[in-house]
Amino acid sequence: MEKGNVELKMPPDKASSSRLPVRGLGTKRRLDKENAPEPEKKRMRGPGTAVTFAISRPRVSTVAATMPRAKKQEAAQKAPLKTGPWHPTATTTDAKSRKPISAISAPKPVSGASPTTARKGSSKRPAWDVKGQLCDLRKEFSACQVQTEVLTRENRELRSQFGQAEQQAKTLEAENKVLTEELTEARAQGKQDQLELGKLRARVQELEELTHTQKHLVQSMQEERLQLQGERRDLAARLEVQEAQLQESMAALAKSQAEITAQAALLVERTEHLHGLEMERRYLHNQLQELKGNIRVFCRVRPALPGEPTPPPGLILFPPGPNGVSEPSTRLSLTRPTDDRCSILGGLPGPPVRYDFSFDRVFLPGSKQNEVFEEVSLLVQSALDGYPVCIFAYGQTGSGKTFTMEGGPGGDPQVEGLIPRAVRHLFSVARKLEAQGWSYTFVASYVEIYNETIRDLLACVGGAQKGQGAEYEIRLAGPGSKELIVTNARYVPVSCEEEVESLLHLARQNRAVARTTQNEQSSRSHSVFQLQISGKHVGQNLHCAAPLNLVDLAGSERLDSGLSTGPGDRERLKETQAINSSLSTLGLVIMALSNKESHVPYRNSKLTYLLQNSLRGSAKMLMFVNISPLEENFSESLNSLRFASKVNQCVIGTARANKK
Repeated sequence: MEKGNVELKMPPDKASSSRLPVRGLGTKRRLDKENAPEPEKKRMRGPGTAVTFAISRPRVSTVAATMPRAKKQEAAQKAPLKTGPWHPTATTTDAKSRKPISAISAPKPVSGASPTTARKGSSKRPAWDVKGQLCDLRKEFSACQVQTEVLTRENRELRSQFGQAEQQAKTLEAENKVLTEELTEARAQGKQDQLELGKLRARVQELEELTHTQKHLVQSMQEERLQLQGERRDLAARLEVQEAQLQESMAALAKSQAEITAQAALLVERTEHLHGLEMERRYLHNQLQELKGNIRVFCRVRPALPGEPTPPPGLILFPPGPNGVSEPSTRLSLTRPTDDRCSILGGLPGPPVRYDFSFDRVFLPGSKQNEVFEEVSLLVQSALDGYPVCIFAYGQTGSGKTFTMEGGPGGDPQVEGLIPRAVRHLFSVARKLEAQGWSYTFVASYVEIYNETIRDLLACVGGAQKGQGAEYEIRLAGPGSKELIVTNARYVPVSCEEEVESLLHLARQNRAVARTTQNEQSSRSHSVFQLQISGKHVGQNLHCAAPLNLVDLAGSERLDSGLSTGPGDRERLKETQAINSSLSTLGLVIMALSNKESHVPYRNSKLTYLLQNSLRGSAKMLMFVNISPLEENFSESLNSLRFASKVNQCVIGTARANKK
């Protein structure tokens, strides 16, 4: 047999009948365990052997195997109860009345001896007397049931008393709440009364101070009245003196008004005279420009750049003028290298061939940007006088056209081109003319013509049009108007040089360029910067309007030498053909105007169609022909000079100002 302790549980209905702990039950159980009988050794006699083993309280499962069913139930009923520990000093506190429950009604002690005491009084039963032990457990269980019923009745009484205490607590809380509210109202009323009392006291003090102040004020006013009476007598005497002086001043004022009237008449006369001088200046300025020619051609030879071969001596010569070296150069000679022509007989090199050209002005390779603009500034000012002005930059790829018109990179003022310098000059002159009664407005636009397609450089970001799908066409500005505009293009009003510089920076980023065999970044389109100028003189009721066109033409080149190499050969070929076609049309238009032909082919090219108002007889035109000093560009330089020489021989006619 195995050692074990018998553990019997109370039925669930009895164990849950009361939630209050039984006083002294934990102590009794500890005593039961201490007084448990020691296991006895029993000798079992067998046929030839004796087995000795210890018998403790046998397990229920072992006993149940040998006991009938009724005895099993009795053993289960007499099993000891399993309850939690009980602390005799613990008390339960009522949350409502804040009084311990033990103070309300303490539990009465249970009468009769406990089962543990009874067991201690009886003699210990031997371990094998299971039936006797079971009887003892039944008695102990009956005593626990009696004790449980007593505790249950006490619990009910305590619950009843606790409910009555809760009702009393609720009633007391309601009364306490009413009294608290009345006390709060009484305190608030007391504070309000104190505030009113304080205000009344302050008001009384204020009135007392005011009365005291009024008394002093009455006294000071009486003293002031006496003082004013004395001053009034003094002022009356002074008034008589002032009236006499006023009469004298009135006479002097009448004399001054007569002088002012005379000065105003003189001012009007001098203003008229100044206006007449300004109109005479404009007339003489226009006569001077006409004497120079309404269509002029300047030639500019760029210097050799770092990394380029040094030009051979004698390739380009600048013969001095009739008056010597001090006179600005107007002539240029281009000499073909001797190794390009060989004599047919004997294969000996033939004599060099020299080509002489004459223009209105020739700028040497060392010419600065300010020198170039100084020669053009008077022509630019004609736009303020109401004359359409158009300036071209013509030449082969890499000859310096864009540098002449826009300037070099980096924003260096020393290398600024014609466009920023012309804009600055116009704004400066317009501000000076404001003193004479003139006011001007400026509207800028910047477009390019690429493969006979117009693109707005001020509406592009990164080379892509903002409003893709927009069509740009050349149309009249309105019914009865002769001004041509580009539909859907941006026309930006500008009032200072900084605004124009920002537009030029944007256009410079969006212009179409490509790498060719002649130039790393060749301009593949014609860029047209237009500045519409409108001026009015309110006093003389005069109005004038004219455009200033600054055009950077695409690089002219032959198909065999300037054609780009690489995967885009067809595209470069198409670009070159479109460029050469538009440049040829420009030459035909100028020749037709010079010959006074009835039909001028403006519409053969978008460039000439857009600029037709600045090419006609009422306009002033200047062409820069830019050439390269390199020997390898000799043929292209010769073609450019020949084209410019033809243009220089043209005479368009007398320019007329657009005035109303």
